[in-house]
Amino acid sequence: MFEWMAWTTPVAIFFSCIVLMLVGMTVWELKSPTTLRRGFLPLETTRGDRLFIGLLSAAYVNLIFVGISGKLAGWLGLEADPSIWISFLLSLVLLAWIMRKG
Repeated sequence: MFEWMAWTTPVAIFFSCIVLMLVGMTVWELKSPTTLRRGFLPLETTRGDRLFIGLLSAAYVNLIFVGISGKLAGWLGLEADPSIWISFLLSLVLLAWIMRKG
């Protein structure tokens, strides 16, 4: 059923984190309903809006990293492509920043 996807450990952890965030946000929303807030994003957002924007941003960070990892290896003189864990950590930091300050 899932043969079409390259299920490596980082990919499985990434999607597991997304599922856990969605469950956590649902529980948080039920316990404490959100209000509109304005941060650095150019619109008023709720927690759910910021999570969605953050998840999209995290996906783009990972896609860009996968796309340029071969070039990064050449630029930095590495023998192999950089670890995908780097983009995973970058995307988590970006998501946390958007959730907190967005």
